[in-house]
Amino acid sequence: MELTLLITGIIAFIFAKVSKVLKKKSIWSNKIFFGIWNALFALIGGGLIIYIFNFMAKNGIQGGLSPRTFALITTITLACAVYNFTVAGKADKKKEEKIFSFNMEWAETVYFAAFFAAVVMFLFLQAFKIPSASMRNTLLEGDNLFVNKITYGVRLPFMKDRLIKFNDIKRGDIIVFRFPAESKEQINCGESQYGRDFVKRVIGMPGDVVEIKNKQVFINGELMPQQPYEIYQDVERLAEEQLPYSPEEYQKLWEDRKLEKALGIYLRDYFGPVTVPEGTYLGIGDNRDFSCDSRFWGPIPEENIKGKAWFIHWPPSRIGLVK
Repeated sequence: MELTLLITGIIAFIFAKVSKVLKKKSIWSNKIFFGIWNALFALIGGGLIIYIFNFMAKNGIQGGLSPRTFALITTITLACAVYNFTVAGKADKKKEEKIFSFNMEWAETVYFAAFFAAVVMFLFLQAFKIPSASMRNTLLEGDNLFVNKITYGVRLPFMKDRLIKFNDIKRGDIIVFRFPAESKEQINCGESQYGRDFVKRVIGMPGDVVEIKNKQVFINGELMPQQPYEIYQDVERLAEEQLPYSPEEYQKLWEDRKLEKALGIYLRDYFGPVTVPEGTYLGIGDNRDFSCDSRFWGPIPEENIKGKAWFIHWPPSRIGLVK
């Protein structure tokens, strides 16, 4: 999202600056060039509208981008482009100046707003929609929330490490992170998760030894008291098995994100023991029986963590801080 906003701002900025250069060079004296330029403004505007509707659809806001809406916006955009080309081709000097000023005002407004929003989302807040039931009942499917990206510190775009650190990640934090996949070919939870954002609760800290026996969580050999946010919807319990892996082989399979392929649903009820590597965390969904999480696909690198789930803003009945 942040990168898309940044690209949008760059496109609007380039359009505005190039337009001013061309104006100084009297390129607009050629009616065809001026018509193409004015038509391009309409096409860029239509593209931005489609993007906004697409964003609404991805975030569960009513009135998102349906095929019919997409076709309607595309048709209107093309009609506006043709109209703009025609009007510009017939414009006198006074009309040209009016058209140019109108387009520049909008272009400059868009690139300022896009740059500002990109900075906010890169450094402070990110919108996120809960896609599944893995965090019930803390977070429900369709919940739209803001992620606090500054709580753990400041990270500049495209940097792995945080430039300034504020708060440490703690056990029990609900974090949003980029799924730890190296390529689109990596399959987890039944399909490629490459590039997707996930949300889970931190259970294991760096250096912790984590084990699950009959759905009970042990940290460093101690049974963790069941928390109010944990739910277990499947009363079935799998039988414990003697696994054909040494502790070292098991750990490697987990770190290599291949344990799910080897043991499948067995990991829901029996997992580990594994040692959480330094610089990583182990995250599990609150809906323990219906969550594809670190038990199946391994540790979460700290560099992948975007921030802490902070505030539900939609739907209205769910508005409030995330706990």
